[in-house]
Amino acid sequence: MNSRKLVLVLLCITVIAPIVLFTDRFSTTFNVSPSKHEFVEDLTAFTVGGDSSHLNLLPQESSTSVKEPVRVVYSQASRDHKSTRVLSATNEAVDQSQTVNPIRQVTDLNLSQTVTNNNDEVKASDHQNFNNDSRIMETNIIQESAQTSGKFDKREPTKTNNEKRTEPTAMPDARVRELKDQLVRARVYLSLPATRNNPNFIRELRLRIKEVTRALSDATNDSDLPKNAYGRLKGMEQTLAKGREIQDDCAAVVKKLRAMLHSTEEHLRVHKKQALFLTQLTAKTLSKGLHCLPLRLTNKYYTLNSSQQQFPNQEKLEDPRLIHYALFSDNVLAAAVVVNSTITHAKHPSNHVFHIVTDRLNYAAMRMWFIVNPPGKASIQVQNIEEFTWLNSSYSPVLNQLGSQSMIDYYFRTHRANSDSNLKFRNPKYLSILNHLRFYLPEIFPKLKKVLFLDDDIVVQNDLSGLWSLDLKGNVNGAVETCGEAFHRFDRYLNFSNPLISKNFDPHACGWAYGMNVFDLEEWRRQNITEVYHTWQNLNHDRQLWKLGTLPPGLLTFWKRTYALDRHWHVLGLGYNPHVKPRDIERAAVVHYNGNMKPWLEIGIPKYRNFWTKYVDYDNVYLQECNINP
Repeated sequence: MNSRKLVLVLLCITVIAPIVLFTDRFSTTFNVSPSKHEFVEDLTAFTVGGDSSHLNLLPQESSTSVKEPVRVVYSQASRDHKSTRVLSATNEAVDQSQTVNPIRQVTDLNLSQTVTNNNDEVKASDHQNFNNDSRIMETNIIQESAQTSGKFDKREPTKTNNEKRTEPTAMPDARVRELKDQLVRARVYLSLPATRNNPNFIRELRLRIKEVTRALSDATNDSDLPKNAYGRLKGMEQTLAKGREIQDDCAAVVKKLRAMLHSTEEHLRVHKKQALFLTQLTAKTLSKGLHCLPLRLTNKYYTLNSSQQQFPNQEKLEDPRLIHYALFSDNVLAAAVVVNSTITHAKHPSNHVFHIVTDRLNYAAMRMWFIVNPPGKASIQVQNIEEFTWLNSSYSPVLNQLGSQSMIDYYFRTHRANSDSNLKFRNPKYLSILNHLRFYLPEIFPKLKKVLFLDDDIVVQNDLSGLWSLDLKGNVNGAVETCGEAFHRFDRYLNFSNPLISKNFDPHACGWAYGMNVFDLEEWRRQNITEVYHTWQNLNHDRQLWKLGTLPPGLLTFWKRTYALDRHWHVLGLGYNPHVKPRDIERAAVVHYNGNMKPWLEIGIPKYRNFWTKYVDYDNVYLQECNINP
């Protein structure tokens, strides 16, 4: 009996006790720890049979000693995820209890530090802000344990999951673009044979096209779309999906798209050509109001008696001590703006004299305007070009050329092979002798020593007295150079394939601008500049040196006789360039509306028009009668 009890005791000791001991050990290891840190310590200290149990994620070091590896640790120092890089290295052996636990690094409150070993890649979930060269530790087991324990701070996973990722800013017209793309695809299906044989689908597709077109209207941004636009988009997408089921031949769709692309490009080319033609046509014409104005002024002028038709201060017209301006124009309102803006900014208006030359049709109107709208204390003279009897075809080559049959053919018979396709050179201003009077300044003003030349499409913003007193250092022409861009150099205006041009001029020489120039008439006469101009005009009788205009012969005539003025005196481009810098305009003494978009035309650039309109008195009775408004 005693032996039996002894056997039972031994049996309990040898069988039951190990079970109890191992059960207790396992419960200690896997049961929920009172804190996260106890869980980590127990998990990493777990061994079976004296051997370290290797986890799936982390390689285990020896249980007796650990050497901390050389590693790069990325640490999040604050909640705003500002990362700092810390490089640490050590070769000292430490006890396992003192070694930094890698799992604890992952499950720390900030989930901030990552350990990278030489052979293993460690990845931390949801941390997208780390650099690409760090390997992020997977923490699936740890997250599952955290959910089991219920002891982790609930804010920690939220913190990582709520990290804001940088997303591209949505385009303001994304939906508009999508609707337009749908319309293109819909038109493709309308023309494909397979879908055209399905009347129900075609009927539905046409209805969708009308709905989307109505929703798009003139919208340019998504904010312009109606509230039902999204529904229209979804409906169209469903209909297009039916089309894809009916027409599954991609080759046919691609072929149709290519045909549509080619047709669109051809239409674009035609429209560009039409737009250019209409712009040139608009530049050649006058509005009804500007046509009405000279008629009313002329009618009123001839009701005056001879004494009323005269201007005061005529004795100042040939006084070389005063500042003289030359203005050649057939546009009454444009000439009025030039005079008004100049006088407005003049420090001593009584020292300024304006010499206006116009044609026979506008002579009475121009005189009448300045009789009823005198330029303050300044003096003014209006002359008729017909009165210049010395200006005839025997003296002026250009006058002879303008009346030649070849010039008429060039301008008016556009179907001829020798007609130039560039509509720019078909502007009637090139046929006007007023445009060429600038080469005859000494003949027009025989008693003057200097003159300031102004175009009628400029606005004066500062006093020009300083320009009058400028020393040109022996040059004839003072002008602002325009070689800031490549197309303003000599090769842009002249034919350098002709040896007469290529042997005498530099194709890369800097061009300059007409519109605001100071001319030394004494030096002009001394160097016989007018004869130089005549020589080049005779050589260009067949238009082989340059096409038309006054700038190309001006570049040749004043070659090495031009003094470069400071750029702030004259800013160009307001008649064609919408990107002129506002600062340049503000600093400019003169702004020039060179180009087709004149400020008195409807095609003028709106943001530049105010610089011109503020010198027009729209309350003037003649402007009111002709319905000329800003």
